[in-house]
Amino acid sequence: MASKVVLPKWGMGLNEGTILKWLKTEGERVDEGEPIVEIETAKAVEEAPAPESGRLVRILVPEGQTVETFTTIAIVAEDGEDYADLLD
Repeated sequence: MASKVVLPKWGMGLNEGTILKWLKTEGERVDEGEPIVEIETAKAVEEAPAPESGRLVRILVPEGQTVETFTTIAIVAEDGEDYADLLD
């Protein structure tokens, strides 16, 4: 099943983060729990994991962009799986 990768909320008062670096590229295979992106918050640099195993089929937020917590930043899906309904 396709899954959204969302910008997590790591603490109280942290309402946004900046994508520093994608550790995987579109089309690359990922394992559930594997770090796929580095995110800078007001207090630290954190790594966000893949929510499931599959392929990183779509990166929605490029490096250097700042977005609010819980924003969908990427999609992970299995080959051939439809994920159009997950796009915001």
